[in-house]
Amino acid sequence: MNPPKFDKVEDMASLTYLNEASVIHNLRLRYLSNMIYTYSGLFLVAVNPYKKLPIYNDEAIKSHRSKKRGEVPPHIYAIADAAYYEMIQNKESQSILITGESGAGKTENTKKVIQYLAAIAPSHSTNGKQGSLEQQILQANPILESFGNAQTIRNNNSSRFGKFIRLEFNPAGQICSANIERYLLEKSRVTHQTAKERNYHIFYQLMKGADVETKS
Repeated sequence: MNPPKFDKVEDMASLTYLNEASVIHNLRLRYLSNMIYTYSGLFLVAVNPYKKLPIYNDEAIKSHRSKKRGEVPPHIYAIADAAYYEMIQNKESQSILITGESGAGKTENTKKVIQYLAAIAPSHSTNGKQGSLEQQILQANPILESFGNAQTIRNNNSSRFGKFIRLEFNPAGQICSANIERYLLEKSRVTHQTAKERNYHIFYQLMKGADVETKS
């Protein structure tokens, strides 16, 4: 066991005894204190709280902007900020890999990365209105989720496909374009679902919005 001074440590790489039990113990203590993000060396570990936390507001965005890793608590915004400024300073493309099992929070954390980058690197459209492009990027997520997400035993909004989101920036560091590539869609779910699971959201959304004649 690690000494009590290591309880709730922000970076588990600093633990004196680094093993599965100490990692889980530290994550549990932080989780119980609503600290869902923890560093593990170069990686950020996120534990899904299954509830809304007030850690994604404008104040949080401002507090993480242009800050070094040790200056602010672990957060998905810190990862996005580090990638953005590495791109600006080194003029090299950056990648953020978000992975985990079903229900781990991959979809939500992907949204938060886009939200943060849209806030710190807003585009300027040709008609003089600011923010139209990043709003389009954010608004594309519900459409993707309708056609590619479904309720499973472990997750009510499970992504049943992989996606690669590419954001492009101009020399001034502003978002200038974006595209989303999808792959490995679970096509079999359209015709068959296991017990207590559902088809893709879009089918239920279409039926909910349909008139009585169409439903019958």
